[in-house]
Amino acid sequence: MRTSVITRFAKNDRAFSGRRRIATLAATVVLAGGVQLLTTDTAWACGDSDKAPVTTPAKPSAADEEDRSVELHGQGTNATFLKAPGTLTVGGPKAEFDVQFFNGTGADYHRIFPGIAFFNMNGATPKPSQVTAEVMANGTWQRVKLANGCDPAIGGSLPSAGGPLADGHAVRYRFRVGLSADVAKGIDGLQVTVKPSEGRGVSTDVKVVHPAAPAKPTTPAKPKPTPTKDAKPAPAKPAAEQTKDTAPAPAPKPTTPTTAPATTAPAGTPELAQTGSSSTNTFLAASSALLLALGAGVLIAVRRLRPQR
Repeated sequence: MRTSVITRFAKNDRAFSGRRRIATLAATVVLAGGVQLLTTDTAWACGDSDKAPVTTPAKPSAADEEDRSVELHGQGTNATFLKAPGTLTVGGPKAEFDVQFFNGTGADYHRIFPGIAFFNMNGATPKPSQVTAEVMANGTWQRVKLANGCDPAIGGSLPSAGGPLADGHAVRYRFRVGLSADVAKGIDGLQVTVKPSEGRGVSTDVKVVHPAAPAKPTTPAKPKPTPTKDAKPAPAKPAAEQTKDTAPAPAPKPTTPTTAPATTAPAGTPELAQTGSSSTNTFLAASSALLLALGAGVLIAVRRLRPQR
């Protein structure tokens, strides 16, 4: 029994619908994976150094939670520059400056420590690996680990330099900052911000100086000698000596060749035969070719006229 057209069309439609559902499911999976990848890249860029993985911050202790209490400390500690940096030279010496944190909140801090950040308001901000920040703590310079923030700024803090800060008291920190020689030439300024772990920070604008390339040494031209008044002209030679010096050298005597040139043949030598074709040879060749062609034509004609058996 022959299958009807409607039944076959229904089967084809069901197969097409199945393939369409599979394609839709695959597109959904790819889209979900792309969104997850974008989210991963964003998390990687925030809060870490140039190529460091993202880490989960540790849970704050009870003392830290108390120090962050708005009821006890309000807006927190205030920061002030005692000595602000003026300029930073790319690849040059590090600049030092002092900052003071004052606790006027009416309550003591269990522990407070300094932090520093850098931001370029007119363009790109240097990479964390291109900026060196150090804090004087316990009599030694300690490196601040800088990382990218979720905004274009870079920054970091030094918890090991922290300590308690009583109400009505202040603590001073000395910073040292330097820029590596590979900082882009388009960066001509930075905003430096110093902030306590709990409280408001202070910012200042610093000029970034790029040293000029050293000029190539040039070789000075040698001065031309100038005649002096005391110099006397050389005495003129007598006419006889001048004639002897300037007289032309005698011409060399012609020499008689001992052998005749190779291209000269002795008298009476017969001439060699000339090579190459002549007009007579050309005529003979043309005649021979004509006769051969004529003979071949006659032979073909005879064979065609021969009666067939």
